[in-house]
Amino acid sequence: MRIVIAPDKFKGTLSAIEAGEAMAAALEGHEVRVLPVADGGEGTVQVMAESMGARPVVIEVSDPLGRPIQAGFSLAGDESGGGGVALMEMSSASGLGLLSERERDPWKASSRGSGELLIAARDAGVDSIIIGIGGSATNDGGSGLSQAIGARYLDAGGEEIEEIPDRLPEAAQIFQDLSLDLPSITVACDVNNPLLGPNGATSIYGSQKGVAEEEMNRHELRMEHLANLVADELGVDYRDCPGAGAAGGLGFGLMSFCDAQLRPGFELVAESIGLREAIADADLVITGEGSIDTQSLMGKAPAGVAGMARAAGKRVVAFCGRLTDAGSVAASFDAVFPVADGDTTIEMAMRNPADMLKNKVARCRLMLEEWGK
Repeated sequence: MRIVIAPDKFKGTLSAIEAGEAMAAALEGHEVRVLPVADGGEGTVQVMAESMGARPVVIEVSDPLGRPIQAGFSLAGDESGGGGVALMEMSSASGLGLLSERERDPWKASSRGSGELLIAARDAGVDSIIIGIGGSATNDGGSGLSQAIGARYLDAGGEEIEEIPDRLPEAAQIFQDLSLDLPSITVACDVNNPLLGPNGATSIYGSQKGVAEEEMNRHELRMEHLANLVADELGVDYRDCPGAGAAGGLGFGLMSFCDAQLRPGFELVAESIGLREAIADADLVITGEGSIDTQSLMGKAPAGVAGMARAAGKRVVAFCGRLTDAGSVAASFDAVFPVADGDTTIEMAMRNPADMLKNKVARCRLMLEEWGK
């Protein structure tokens, strides 16, 4: 039996690669292809880099609070140093995981380090850049990134403002370096939020970055000021575009200052690993992630895998750590098997996740073999 195993990460326990290997170990004797996937969040570029044989580059950039940190990207393509593609994740420079909970400061947290990664990739001579923008510590609309690539913010008196995004409301003008000559930039994005409003960056994601409930409106006004400034000074307005609110508005900033194109992360990953072709040649498709619920149906990788499998007329099964809203997700998969069930708590499952996942697949092996006939 030919089986394609295409899982996303089991967040906090297993990477997509580790999850795929654990499932494959329970299916020895069959022709198994492990093709880890992602949806634009953290881990997306790692999956693409491995599938493309990219090599790592590590440089020093600014973390969200301006401190020096080692971050990097991967280069795929021309080994001589010219051409090719740079693959990067904004979270390596501007991610929430770089700050302790007490360090979270949404007024000062800047995406500048992500802009420094873009400049380093440009200087490496690449033809294109793919950047994943999940997991940000910032709510700056990409203003910090724009500073790193040459934008200058001036107050009403013509004095330059260095403290961006903290003093962003004082900015009256933006001057952008027209000689920047960035390569084409594609953004891997896993959300469709606009920049502003009840579904925007601040309202939906601000609290996880440290925005207090009583300060939500001030943050929203700061973001709106940036959008108005960009529209007036640069002549573009992407505030209402799907994905503009991703990563604290970094989607908006990349479109506005870098002419970047946003694409669903799952589509980019699926193309890079040849997932559609692999599914067409398979007898059974297996996917999964840490938690499967109604959110899994909204642009997440397992739903993307399931959609491809169904379009190809293949059965598709999902394994997960935890399953909620079972009735809502049932129509997307032929079956969903949670590791945490009546006999196993989620705490037990997380203690030894690879073995627990492998054992769950092993217990379902006969059923999987029947479906793959």
